[in-house]
Amino acid sequence: MSDLILTATTGRETGSSDSRRLRHQGRVPAIIYGLGESTLSVSVNSRDLRRVLTTDAGINALIDLEVDGAGTFATVIKDFQRHPVRRDVMHIDFLRIDRTKPIEVEVPIHMVGEAKEVNAAGGLTELRLNALKILVRADEIPDSIEVDISEMTMDMIIHVSDLTLDPGVIVVTDESEAVVSAELTRAALGPEDEEAEAGEAVEAEGEAEASAEGDDAE
Repeated sequence: MSDLILTATTGRETGSSDSRRLRHQGRVPAIIYGLGESTLSVSVNSRDLRRVLTTDAGINALIDLEVDGAGTFATVIKDFQRHPVRRDVMHIDFLRIDRTKPIEVEVPIHMVGEAKEVNAAGGLTELRLNALKILVRADEIPDSIEVDISEMTMDMIIHVSDLTLDPGVIVVTDESEAVVSAELTRAALGPEDEEAEAGEAVEAEGEAEASAEGDDAE
């Protein structure tokens, strides 16, 4: 992961009216905190911020924040708020970090390869977990986690515990969670399969109703 550079300006006033004024000027109100140091109220150029947010690293980008009069800080984006309609960033929180120490982040998961056997059977692979929560050194945060689906077969499930991760990465997400599954599509099911599936649904519904009636009788 390469570092990005972003310039921040201190001296902004806090409050809704001052924040609106900054946004009209093409700047985004922000704060910097962490590592036991005092919180700084700053602002950053909205275009420069957009550039930082649209790299492959996304929100996990490691940012050298150059603050006038206060020095340069290694930071990551901890939180931000967007406008509900325009989706512009309205406010952003930067967290000071030690590059050599682990931090908890969420990294997106991407499927790679082609599940030829699943496709040939009329099935479909489904990404069931979009991001993996991990603990990793700040300067070693991966842009994404890749899961190879090339060897998948029908009714197969890849779990978090099956993922191949770089050394030093500690998984925080429950390792029993499903990441990718392979199932037949409804179009690939034959009439008999559909009838059996419908019958199972009716049977399950009947059992649920019987259980509810039993509870009422008690």
